[in-house]
Amino acid sequence: MTAYTPHHPVAVFAAAVVVLGSILTYLNRRWKQYRMARANQCQPPPTLREWDPLFGLDGIYQRMVEAKEHNFLERSVDRFEAYGNTFQARRLGTTVIATRDPENVKTILSLRFKDYGLGDRIHSFGPLLGHGIFTTDGEHWAQSRAMVRPNFAKEQVAHLDIFEELMDDLLALIPTDGTTVDLQDLFFGFTIDSATDFLFGHSVHSLKKRRAGHPQSMEEEKDFAEAFNYSQYAIATRARLGKLRYLYRDRKADQCDRICHDLVEQFVDKALRTRERYSQEKDTQEKHRYLFLDSLAQQTGDRTRIRSELINVLLAGRDTTASLLSNLFFMLAKHPEVWNKLREEVATLEGRTPTYEQLRNLTYLKYCLNESLRIHPVVPANARFAQTDTILPTGGGPDGKSRIFVSKGSVVSYSVFAMHRRKDFFGSDAQEFRPERWADLRPSWEYLPFNGGPRICVGQQYALTEAGYVTARLAQKFSILESRDPGPWEENLTLTCCSRNGTKPNRLIGAQIPGIQEAIETRNAIRMSGSESKRPISPEPLIPTERHTKPCDEQSNITTCSVPLSTPSSLI
Repeated sequence: MTAYTPHHPVAVFAAAVVVLGSILTYLNRRWKQYRMARANQCQPPPTLREWDPLFGLDGIYQRMVEAKEHNFLERSVDRFEAYGNTFQARRLGTTVIATRDPENVKTILSLRFKDYGLGDRIHSFGPLLGHGIFTTDGEHWAQSRAMVRPNFAKEQVAHLDIFEELMDDLLALIPTDGTTVDLQDLFFGFTIDSATDFLFGHSVHSLKKRRAGHPQSMEEEKDFAEAFNYSQYAIATRARLGKLRYLYRDRKADQCDRICHDLVEQFVDKALRTRERYSQEKDTQEKHRYLFLDSLAQQTGDRTRIRSELINVLLAGRDTTASLLSNLFFMLAKHPEVWNKLREEVATLEGRTPTYEQLRNLTYLKYCLNESLRIHPVVPANARFAQTDTILPTGGGPDGKSRIFVSKGSVVSYSVFAMHRRKDFFGSDAQEFRPERWADLRPSWEYLPFNGGPRICVGQQYALTEAGYVTARLAQKFSILESRDPGPWEENLTLTCCSRNGTKPNRLIGAQIPGIQEAIETRNAIRMSGSESKRPISPEPLIPTERHTKPCDEQSNITTCSVPLSTPSSLI
């Protein structure tokens, strides 16, 4: 009887070949990386000192604690102060490079844009956002961007009646007798109302329902707001965990995702009805203002794709502008001298509701928006994954001036929050809120409130116009803005960043401005008469071919720089 041989010689030989081939492939790759690094005179950046230098488990735990204690951003500034403007660490076997150097950020987002991608972001962001403009690369991203871009053409952004219609509801919900009010809550309601109207053609009218006092509608609106916020918190948690996110299970997050999806489903149904009508009446369809929803309906009938695209742009339209307004008014309430100076400038409107051109000419309003975005950037941190071996221009070596070799698969995170607080760029008082600094500042890549490069935000002028309009109108309405919160600003960091304690408690006292009531009544009369001009037609969507390599929009007078929303993933 032949004895059993557990290892066949052919199988052993094949396994040996595979192992040897893997070793040779690894060594060949390492040799090429060594040659590339040496040819570019690269040196490594400082390494973050941690107990676990290989997997960085203690570092991951510490970042989670900081996020829970709402001091993650401040601690990140401390790390840059201790290690320099660029340093590195290991996270679960992956090299993570953190930087606040504008030259490195420009390289990542613009000069070597194709070397970097979003990596596995979809695994953290997918449960809520699916595949959309903020979670995809390549052709899918280009198509998503092409569809949403015409919605933000100047002709459409300059049409401010959409904001004034909603201002009636906002102002009605703000007491004028000095009663405490949380403006942050109202700002989030305002921006979801405006975003759904502007992008989808139909507002959810959350403020109007709250104003009418319908219990069921108010409860539904509250449920959605809480669900949307918690879903973003879960995304941020998964992003910080990195590869350990698969161990993170949160049933509440799953429930919140479903609540958010259910709200968007009404617009999915509208898109599919539009698609059916478009196919039936293609030759006779009446032109109207460009709507992202209609363009999306013409491109696809896939419910999941439509829902994902809608919730991506809804996140941008609601959270970024609301966070900007909340952070701005938190600081304005702490600085009455700034509020008074702003009101003096707005008084030049002589009580009239501002036009788009008038907003562009309110210089001090522009300074206030810029300063709020500097000291409290709405998206304070972000990250990119190296898709190939590449080079960063600075941050390596003992003096921090040498190039850095970045191997394929590495993560490069950049902190806009920390970069905006560099004293060599913004002065010795960079930690302070001082809008006047913008009279002399002409920053480039060191000021990136919404990111930059080819993914530059197509909606940044809309967001700034909306924030400027709301601020100007409130300055017309209220003579006193007073904070009753003795504490400092604290972060509430999810995918965007706003005040943890809201914009409260605030006291606003109304002001009687000559001409303002007459202007509003005239505007309402024109609207009711039907003689108001229709919103303009915008061109058909085209796949964008240009690549923005400058972060500043030279034609913009609303803010110094214009850059895109993208969601944060800070790891170290």
